[in-house]
Amino acid sequence: MAVGYVLINVTPGKETEVYQKIHVLEKVSDTTLLFGDYDILVKLEADNLGEIAQTVVDTIRQVPGVLDTKTLAGAEL
Repeated sequence: MAVGYVLINVTPGKETEVYQKIHVLEKVSDTTLLFGDYDILVKLEADNLGEIAQTVVDTIRQVPGVLDTKTLAGAEL
């Protein structure tokens, strides 16, 4: 199983709306509203990193209000 974390910046005032839309997505296992440089942190779990990348590009980035994302891939040791 692959794990990825997505840091998201959203349009000011749209944090709750974007959170609610992303929180229910299939590969999302956790979602947290943040204070600081980023607005939302999302944990994704999938069979491989390709599925995580596809979810970010095809789904998360398409949510109205999402301005920018930064994806961090979990390492398997």
